[in-house]
Amino acid sequence: MPPATSTPTTAQQYAQSLAEIAQAEGCLDEVADEVFRFARALAGSDELREALSDRRIPASRRQQIVEDLLSERAKPITAGFISLLVVAERAKEIEAMAQALADYAARSKSAEVAYVRSAVVLTAEQVSRLEQALSEVTGLNIEVKASVDANVLGGVVATIGDTVIDGSVRSRLAKLRDTFV
Repeated sequence: MPPATSTPTTAQQYAQSLAEIAQAEGCLDEVADEVFRFARALAGSDELREALSDRRIPASRRQQIVEDLLSERAKPITAGFISLLVVAERAKEIEAMAQALADYAARSKSAEVAYVRSAVVLTAEQVSRLEQALSEVTGLNIEVKASVDANVLGGVVATIGDTVIDGSVRSRLAKLRDTFV
């Protein structure tokens, strides 16, 4: 199932290609999750992001960094895809590709992705409860992709498409402040 936009972005084109291969191999959800986790790690590490984006570092060395990081933690298709992106000097686009791939995987199951940011790592049980609660609130079948964000003081911030549901402590404090002002 292709992305909803009429003219796919480069990130969506790469994601769709990977999704079709992973779906044919029966591992779309796992690959989408691995790429998403790698993108979160990349976003959280200036050093890794710079190493994989620096054109002065030979492509073979950048590729070796990816293989060292993923060889034991990800399927070969995931490691190969990310290596391809790094060699093609598209490391800066990995996060957009991860989101497009997660969206593609969710839509293949008639679901929508909720990108959830929290101050701490959520347990599998918390993610499951959050999926259920967001599904009830939105009326959609929701899959949660969670990440840690130090800017979220507590609670969670969920983004589903263009909708943001802010259940963070920061948001609650701002509302409380506005009530008193």
